[in-house]
Amino acid sequence: MNSLKIKAQSSERTKMVNQKEKMVIYAVLPRLFGNGNIGRIVNGSITENGCGKMADFDGKALQEIKHLGATHIWYIGLIEHATQTNYSQYGIPADHPAIVKGKAGSPYAIKDYYDIDPDLAKAVPDRMKEFRHLVDRTHKAGLKMIIDFIPNHVARQYHSNAKPQGVIDLGERDDTSKAFNPSNNFYYIPGKKLQGSIDLHDGAIKPYEEFPAKATGNDRFDAFLNIADWYETVKLNYGVDYLNEHSKHFCPIPDTWNKMRDILRFWAAKGIDGFRCDMAEMVPVEFWHWAIPQIKEKYPELIFIAEIYNPGAYRNYLFNGKFDYLYDKAGLYDSLRAITCGRESCTVLTSRWQSLNGIQSQMLNFLENHDEQRLASDFFAGNGHNGIPAMIISATMNTNPVMIYFGQELGERGMDTEGFSGRDGRTSIFDYWTVDTIFRWRNNGRFTDEYLNKKEIELRQFYKRLLTMCNREKAIREGEFFDLTYANIEGWTFNEHKQFAYLRKKDNDLLLIVVNFEDYPVHIAVNLPQHAFDYLGIPPITDRPAKELLSETTGRLSLLPDKATKLTLDRKSGKIWKIGLESLKNN
Repeated sequence: MNSLKIKAQSSERTKMVNQKEKMVIYAVLPRLFGNGNIGRIVNGSITENGCGKMADFDGKALQEIKHLGATHIWYIGLIEHATQTNYSQYGIPADHPAIVKGKAGSPYAIKDYYDIDPDLAKAVPDRMKEFRHLVDRTHKAGLKMIIDFIPNHVARQYHSNAKPQGVIDLGERDDTSKAFNPSNNFYYIPGKKLQGSIDLHDGAIKPYEEFPAKATGNDRFDAFLNIADWYETVKLNYGVDYLNEHSKHFCPIPDTWNKMRDILRFWAAKGIDGFRCDMAEMVPVEFWHWAIPQIKEKYPELIFIAEIYNPGAYRNYLFNGKFDYLYDKAGLYDSLRAITCGRESCTVLTSRWQSLNGIQSQMLNFLENHDEQRLASDFFAGNGHNGIPAMIISATMNTNPVMIYFGQELGERGMDTEGFSGRDGRTSIFDYWTVDTIFRWRNNGRFTDEYLNKKEIELRQFYKRLLTMCNREKAIREGEFFDLTYANIEGWTFNEHKQFAYLRKKDNDLLLIVVNFEDYPVHIAVNLPQHAFDYLGIPPITDRPAKELLSETTGRLSLLPDKATKLTLDRKSGKIWKIGLESLKNN
């Protein structure tokens, strides 16, 4: 017990980074958000199933997202990507269906880095103008705007029609006779034609042909594809020779570096506030070290968020790569999911934040995103209410950003069979579809509870209270953190495997946060060690007025180093008790 206590106390002495705002990101796929067509068919076309537009994010929609507690909105899939919808009448070449996933196509198979996806425009020729209006509306609503930057791969038929004058297209000057050349934008398999287990006809008159074959986006450096590959994409060449011991050729600066930096500059100049960088760790950290400071030289407030899954690379991409924030997928997300599903103990959470050791404030917490199964799906928590304890931890454990995925606040289950995506617990990014909970909440742009059921209304109220609290309560926004796990091991009145408790404190505001992952109500008693009082500089608290912030109820609470604090928690729930310290200090 003593060694565990010492380890926990040592990590707890790490001060949290103070900041004026805690980022709360609302991630949303515009193609689905505004789609009001309920007459959907599996694998339906855009004509049959409809498609949301940028214009659907009008002032009312954005205010509702803002009122939920969001500070930022991440619009997924704005940049033009490959699709089975034919826009050739607008000068956009049609894509071969064999190398497009789903009728709508993946937002991560970019077809033109310099253009907006035509699906999202009310008037296709005005799509860039409509984008600029979206930027303006977003800022007018008090939200900051994040878009995707997809640097590792592009659509197999990438071709930019919208590139600025003088820009040379990706691959336009490549020497296709060489598998690797630092001056090439792509990797090639010379003398080999692309083939594989996927149907290269897929209903088209002629099969898709690629000669010489290009390396595939998921680092497949041969001419063969299968359904498990990112077969709709090709890998970009940043000067790493993957077939020769990953040797690096960064001097002179590879051509791809310059092209991708210029693309970042292009979008930064449009007034956006940040980039979520897809699969950032598949791009050499040296590129980010070179590119991000150049962008920030002119746009110092612009943020860069890295999608990254290797904890061993975290510090490299923060300190050398110059990223502002990283996904905390392999740490907190995986643990909270396992705890929610009954596969892991809450005690693992202590080692999760300890392992970050000083960079926790730069990790992006989430329980849902477009890649993961829905929290309320059959594959995860089963319903949105079962995810409440995990969401409380994700939002309040630190000063770092937290993200939700549209519909999460309504318990969207993601259990539709949309088409390419299948019934997998995810909301499809490949198909034209309507998200049921969002459709009913939008209510033709009125945004009411009229067509929501009681549980959906209650869940959204929970999310609104929790997310607005993230910036209203300075103890959450910028306070210190003290993990109480080590003081509650092997006790009779606290199950450390199913409950988790911690303190947050800033100035005269103190929060006691306790969650219960059990599937039944519990009566518990939380031990607070003397070290917590010493470290946070708080006196013993006896029978003082307190407010429970999630239920907005009041009561009285004692926090003492020699007597456990008794609490009652409902099943799959949590409480955030707030006590003001000013009167105590005056006494």
